[in-house]
Amino acid sequence: MGFAEGSQEPVHILIVDADPVQRRMVAAHLASRPGPLMQSHAVATRAEALECLSGEAGQSIVVADMETLGGAEALSALAGGSASVIVTSARGSVHAAVAAIRAGAVDFLPKPYGPATLIERIEAAIAGWGRAERSTPARTPAAPSNRDGFSGFIGRSAAMRAVYDQIERIAPSRAPVFVTGESGTGKELCAEAIHARSGREGKPFVAINCSAIPRDLMESEIFGHVRGAFTGATETRAGAAEMADGGTLFLDEIGEMDLALQAKLLRFVQSGTVQRVGDATVRRVDVRIVSATNRDPFAEIAAGRFREDLFYRLHVLPIHLPPLRDRGSDIMDLATSFLQRYAAEEARGFEGFTIEAADLLMRHDWPGNVRELQNAIRRMVVLHQGREVTAPMLPPTIRGETPSRPGQPAKAGRGADPIAPFWEQERSIIESAVGAYSGNIARAAAALEISPSTIYRKRQAWLERRTA
Repeated sequence: MGFAEGSQEPVHILIVDADPVQRRMVAAHLASRPGPLMQSHAVATRAEALECLSGEAGQSIVVADMETLGGAEALSALAGGSASVIVTSARGSVHAAVAAIRAGAVDFLPKPYGPATLIERIEAAIAGWGRAERSTPARTPAAPSNRDGFSGFIGRSAAMRAVYDQIERIAPSRAPVFVTGESGTGKELCAEAIHARSGREGKPFVAINCSAIPRDLMESEIFGHVRGAFTGATETRAGAAEMADGGTLFLDEIGEMDLALQAKLLRFVQSGTVQRVGDATVRRVDVRIVSATNRDPFAEIAAGRFREDLFYRLHVLPIHLPPLRDRGSDIMDLATSFLQRYAAEEARGFEGFTIEAADLLMRHDWPGNVRELQNAIRRMVVLHQGREVTAPMLPPTIRGETPSRPGQPAKAGRGADPIAPFWEQERSIIESAVGAYSGNIARAAAALEISPSTIYRKRQAWLERRTA
């Protein structure tokens, strides 16, 4: 019954559903699929399913109705062997989905569903054979999608698969790319993925954050300068455009660029030449430009903050990155990946999430997107110990509570914890502030009325204390 990539063997699917109409419908969906043959066999009970699987030597796909199985607890018997189980249910709640994944299912599909969705989930399960690790009933890792992701991305939602497809198609082109999306959605990661597939891999990838560099220094950062061109220019220096010659220049938050510099950037895009500040020499460079902004570019043009001619020079191949709230099960894929990474870094024993914690993560709106989720998981790992992440361990904003102002002492009550050492309280206050501002250390430092360097220095001291 095995199936390997490139194999001509048919894929065997076992359908488990007490409803005969549903069984016939799923079988018809599979038979109508073009491409490699999918052979299906339908049964009406869990006992029949176990009997069928006991006689099979290879891997198989099981499309099973949760109610027919008798609940998530009975699912583990099917998922315990070599079968990849896709659970279906008319009760399409988050609790049902999390319970199914905890019991070993590779995916959860709420009813009713169409043939395209079913085939898509089956193909994803087949693609995961040989690399997806089986989860254990004691924790709730995300469904075994491609954990390594796509060039650093994690997630297999329809929205992200559309992004991956766009990247694959546009990467080989020499045309400029314009990436839009809310803050924290992974715009630089997208630019790196384009560079990696552009035929320019091995060549420089140079990133400039237009919002992080003072306006009077931005021209020098992009185009370079000669010695003595301005106060402080003690040596001749190539700019980012020259350093990226042959590769990719990524201009992040381009909407923050000064209008005067936008005119010079337009000339660079049109001519492919750069001129260092204070230099008469013109140099030709071969650079693929990828721009990004978290603003609405059309609104910026209407407001007179962004040049329309520059926009249409850069907006040749647009990509929009979806917000995390629109990515469904990717939330738990990402949360589990971050949990594994930070648990290893901080020497913690966390392995998964309780149902209640997973439910809170799935329900949260994530205004800070992936960056907010990453910071929330890291903060939780630093401040807590345990095998499972429980709901009380999550930040107050995710639990639906209003966080207290950073530094405001909590009210003491009956059964309050003993007073912690000062450095632990200090760490809790700083990490709470950083988490409240979605990882923006500068804003957290301003709220705490301290220097950003103080936060960096104290984090380094805490790391050294743990490793001492």
